Parts: sequence; structure tokens; C-alpha cells
Amino acid sequence: MLKPFKLIPEYRDYIWGGKRLRPAAEITAEAWVIYAEDLVADGPYAGKSLAKVAEIEGINLLGTQAIAQTGKRFPLLIKLLDCAQWLSLQVHPNDEQAHQLEGPGFFGKTEAWYVVAAEENAQLLGGFCPGVTNTEMETAVREGGIMDIVQRHDVATGDAIFIAPGMLHALGPGMLIYEVQQTSDITYRVYDWDRPLTAGRKLHIEQAVAVLDPKIQGELISTPQNSDAAQCKPLVNSDYFQLDLISGVRGDLKLDTRGSSFSALTNLDHALTITGTDWQFELGQYESLVVPASCGAFQIKLVDQSRVLHACVP
Repeated sequence: MLKPFKLIPEYRDYIWGGKRLRPAAEITAEAWVIYAEDLVADGPYAGKSLAKVAEIEGINLLGTQAIAQTGKRFPLLIKLLDCAQWLSLQVHPNDEQAHQLEGPGFFGKTEAWYVVAAEENAQLLGGFCPGVTNTEMETAVREGGIMDIVQRHDVATGDAIFIAPGMLHALGPGMLIYEVQQTSDITYRVYDWDRPLTAGRKLHIEQAVAVLDPKIQGELISTPQNSDAAQCKPLVNSDYFQLDLISGVRGDLKLDTRGSSFSALTNLDHALTITGTDWQFELGQYESLVVPASCGAFQIKLVDQSRVLHACVP
């Protein structure tokens, strides 16, 4: 049986990054903790990419539901983002729009955020103000004034939000964010806070106008922080991924892949133990574990005040 394994994260350094993910580095914006091109850290596939393992193992790793949706392509990308400055105001296409605008073989980008930690007065932007028309939206994107018609959301640790394709969004400073998304990196920038338009930070006005939908609003999902008993709270259930928050002060929580989908686990707090039929892993803070679909039932032992995010294909 294929056993769980850890991955070696890939780091990205962008202008808005901070020091939380790699204190010794100058800045680190993103850690791609579960990504098709990440290398396996342990076990028989150590040194091979997650994409290669998916190609070799197929349904054993991915599960029946994931195979049905995207074949042997690993379908999710999970990141940690350290936001020390505002990220660009941006939008993503859906699958059909990605095919039309970028070409065959491209996928859209549906995503969700969970606020791992937030400083006081932290904010994100999500959606347009109610009543904004397509004409008003297009004028603001092309001629300026976009910040006058976007919705601001005050956020706290434990909040989550679903980002549908077509929804305008941006993360503000003072937050550490977990992001789960389709395996796609198509981003159309609408506004970048008047930063220089370098080769890596261009605006994409025509593409943005083509995919923006002013009717899509962002709604925060708040989660309790002080439950003693181990519990699993569903946060987001989309066509592409399911995201759950596992939390509590103590106790064991049982999960089962049922052969349908792999489980992608990311530990946000104290070190904890994940155990299956003939395997066991210690998972430190910000570490992730891929549990293959063929593993079936397993359990997470929570200690102190623990939070683990669980993503899979629904």
C-alpha cells in the first residue's frame, strides 16, 4: 500500500512578502506546501515530484473522484502566504475562460483562503460594492477609481473566504494565509497600488474586464477558536475542493479517504501525530502531509490548542 509522505515546499519571493515563513531569508511571500512540482521528502518516492508520483500511482494516490475530474494530474495547489504589504487587486478566470484566453490545456482558478493569523485592523478586499454595474466596473478598471467601488472586509484569525472565478480580491498586510486552489497560476492584475509595472508585475486590463463579475460578493466565514473537543468543521465545498478545519484542545479525530480522494493535511499549530493502520507521522507547525486515497481510515491526535486544515477533492 502507498503510505503518506511529506513534500519539500517551494518558496516564492515577491515584493509583498514577510519574515514568518523563513525568518533567515530577506523576504518570503509564499510557501507552495503541496504542489505538483514539489519533491517528495521521504519514503520510496523521495526525490521525485508529486506529479511523477501521481503519474505512477494514479488512483492509489489520487482516488476515484480526483481521477474522474482531472485524470492523473494532481488537482490542487496549497500555499502559505505571508502578507507584509498589500497584494495586487486581481481576478481569476474559470475553466472555460482560461481555455478561451490562454489556450488549450489551461485551467481556471477557484480558490479559498483561511486566515492563520491576523494582526489588529487587518483587511482584505473581496467583491464589488452592492449595485455596481458592468459599465461602472469596466470604467473603473480602465480609467481608475476601482478602489472606490470594492468591498473591504475586516478579518481576524480563523476567518475564511471562498474566492470564485470572476471575483475581485486582494489580501492586505498583517496576515498569514492558507490558500487552497485549483492547480493553476493564472492571475489577472487589475491594480497594483501604483508599484512600477515591471515584467513580473504587469496589469492585465483586457483579460480582467473579460472575466470580472460585479455580482460575485465575498462573504467571510468565521470559525470558533476555543472548542475543547476535537471537531471537524466544513469551511468550503466547491466543485474542485473541499476544505475542513480540524480543531480542539485534546482528543482524536478519525477521517477516512474511502478511496475517493487523497487527504492534504496542513498543521497550523503545535506538533501533533497522525496515525494509520501501519504508519505514523509527526507533523510540526506549518508542515503538510499527503495521505493517499488508498490509505483509508486514519486519525489525528490533537494536543494543546490545535488546528489542522484538511483539503480533498469532493
